[in-house]
Amino acid sequence: MPAMLPVPTEGAPRLTAVLGSALDSLAGSPNPLDLPRANAAVVVLVDGLGASNLRGRAGHARFLAARMAKRDVIRTVFPSTTAAAIASFATGLMPGAHGLMGYRVPDRANDRVVNQLSGWDDRMVPEQWQRHPTVFDRAAERGVRAVAVGGTRYATSGFTRAVLRGSEYRSGASVADRFAEALRIIEEGPALVYVYVSELDQIAHAHGWESDRWIAALEALDAEVAAFERRMPRGTGLLVTADHGVIDVPAHRHVFVDASPALLDGVRHVAGEPRCLGLVLELELEAAERRALLERWRAAEGDRAWVLSADEAIAAGLYGGVDAGNRDRIADILVAARAGVAYYDRREADRRGEGMVGQHGSLTDEETRIPLIRSGVFTRG
Repeated sequence: MPAMLPVPTEGAPRLTAVLGSALDSLAGSPNPLDLPRANAAVVVLVDGLGASNLRGRAGHARFLAARMAKRDVIRTVFPSTTAAAIASFATGLMPGAHGLMGYRVPDRANDRVVNQLSGWDDRMVPEQWQRHPTVFDRAAERGVRAVAVGGTRYATSGFTRAVLRGSEYRSGASVADRFAEALRIIEEGPALVYVYVSELDQIAHAHGWESDRWIAALEALDAEVAAFERRMPRGTGLLVTADHGVIDVPAHRHVFVDASPALLDGVRHVAGEPRCLGLVLELELEAAERRALLERWRAAEGDRAWVLSADEAIAAGLYGGVDAGNRDRIADILVAARAGVAYYDRREADRRGEGMVGQHGSLTDEETRIPLIRSGVFTRG
């Protein structure tokens, strides 16, 4: 069996509750976060800003850090990666229900691995791949204006169609542009506004979250949120959260799985991402051979990773309840890093990912604990 899994207790605050609670606050309805009634609700999701990251650089984000008490930390989903987490944020569902089960997942019907952020094509139609209504759809049904404000390049992406449908999409090239757009929207009247900040995650991947560039981006974000709070109309509720945290993995901590052929014997595809591999096995592999491969992985990596079968992950509740139609999107063996390592396969045609410094995807506190900062009428008493 794998080492003890850090699974949050049932009912623990999750990212899944954030956007729906903000919507409910507009009607003064009871909600999982106990948010009071608001005239407008703005939810800022900062890609890659984990609670540990924010605390580690609190002196560079004094506005945000000062407002994040211990009780203002919640959990994201598994895997702790953008595709799964933002889909859960936008639908209020765990990955097992909405079906975006990670970054790169098996598409067994077409014998391939698909990228759920950028790999959408005519065999992976967003409205069919993710069939559930979003919180934005629910807002529209209630007659609430729902707006998503993000980067220009995401406006018509397949991922946006899958998880943000029901919203009116507004573009902003910079973080400042997006906050300015959000302010214009709520000055026009009641609305649910989602603001997406991608820059910190992008910088973390390229340079690391401990880099000067990341710190500068955090300082700029902190200033924008503080300025937005000062300008937002009376009666507005503001939440700041994230999809996951980030850890830095230097090149000497890379583990090349192709260096051990026995670990890939019977593996048809390598899915997932460096902090959370997903091994898709050959269909004809017998049950005993599958078990033997799982045990080989545990013997090799069990001291620095949680190694578990898909059935074990489902039984542990890592994905929440799994819809039958989504079961095949879970790899047969999952290797989720516990130590500060990242797994790579040098047989991949595109090896640019090995240049990434900041990483995420696994179950560690650094990757799964995220802030939920409340401001405006949402400020705790």
